[in-house]
Amino acid sequence: MQSYLPDAVPLSEIRRALVTKLRHHGDVLLTSPVFTTLKRLAPQIEIDALVYRDTLPMLANHPSIAQIHVIDRDWKRRGLRTQVAGEWALYRTLRARNYELLIHLTEHPRGVTLAHLLRPRFAVTRERPRNEWLWRRRFTHFYRLPQRTPRHAVEANLDALRRIGAYPEAADKQLVLVPGAPAHARIDVLLHEHGIAAGDFIQAHPGSRWMFKCAPAMLSAELFARIVRAGRRLVITGAPDARERALVDAILALIEPATRARIVDLTGALSLQELAALTANARAFVGVDTAPMHIAAAMGTPTLALFGPSGENEWGPWGVPQRVVVSRAHPCRPCGLDGCGGGKVSECLTTLGVDDVHAQFEALLSETGAAAPRPLLR
Repeated sequence: MQSYLPDAVPLSEIRRALVTKLRHHGDVLLTSPVFTTLKRLAPQIEIDALVYRDTLPMLANHPSIAQIHVIDRDWKRRGLRTQVAGEWALYRTLRARNYELLIHLTEHPRGVTLAHLLRPRFAVTRERPRNEWLWRRRFTHFYRLPQRTPRHAVEANLDALRRIGAYPEAADKQLVLVPGAPAHARIDVLLHEHGIAAGDFIQAHPGSRWMFKCAPAMLSAELFARIVRAGRRLVITGAPDARERALVDAILALIEPATRARIVDLTGALSLQELAALTANARAFVGVDTAPMHIAAAMGTPTLALFGPSGENEWGPWGVPQRVVVSRAHPCRPCGLDGCGGGKVSECLTTLGVDDVHAQFEALLSETGAAAPRPLLR
């Protein structure tokens, strides 16, 4: 597509670019189409990423990324000397790359520092509500988001490219997550050990780092029991986190032993890339607004997602067959709060009916049939 922007970036003149996303796992995965789009438009560009160390698996093995640089949030916890040494080493590495284009996809204040120290020819970031002079001085381009209508995070990230005259095509917008051969091999072994065939199980991920996004244990227990009683195998996954472990334990305790025996619990047992490899083999994914839901979308796995205070228009499953379940009795949602009144409990989730959720699940399976999974890069 031809650009009519008077200040479009001449991509043919760019040799190296740095894309930064200093947020959580799901946020980082939703930037993957930015790398795909930029590489298609300018194959000569070496495109690097800068993310937090713990989110690196979300972009590892992305075919359009040359190098991934990381910020370790543990630097600060280990003391000032460690933090300074880590920051200095990172700066020297980034400086040596001689970036001509910086794409800063958050409002993180580090963006100003990077734009100042790296001195790229072009630097783009999101327009801030306040016209802060430092941002105006250090960045050359600012992209805008609509103020009255929601925009999905994938499109919002791609707006950074649109602002500089780099327009995505439909194929560019697919999420990219490459688990890698070792992750697939481990999952193949685990499925064999439990007597489960690929494509013949449902994956459930009831937890989240934000517990106010989670459905009550009673609802999840009844939903999972109905899935299993219909003759399906169920695999439960969760992060290696004490709160998620406690939630899964509470759910399993509410399920009768005979039904529970057909459930495989892999909570805390998988790396992020192994989790992605497992999801790629699932018939469908059931969960809440969390990174594993976005992983399911990247793997092309049909997704049933329960949404409470967060907005499904901005954060819903992207580019995958889906059913999103929300409460119609709470016009106050999506509110973006950490539970009603900030009380850590979201009534728009606690009042959901299992009959409705289960009906949506069955409808999703009926709609998707035995659809072939998306071809995967290993």
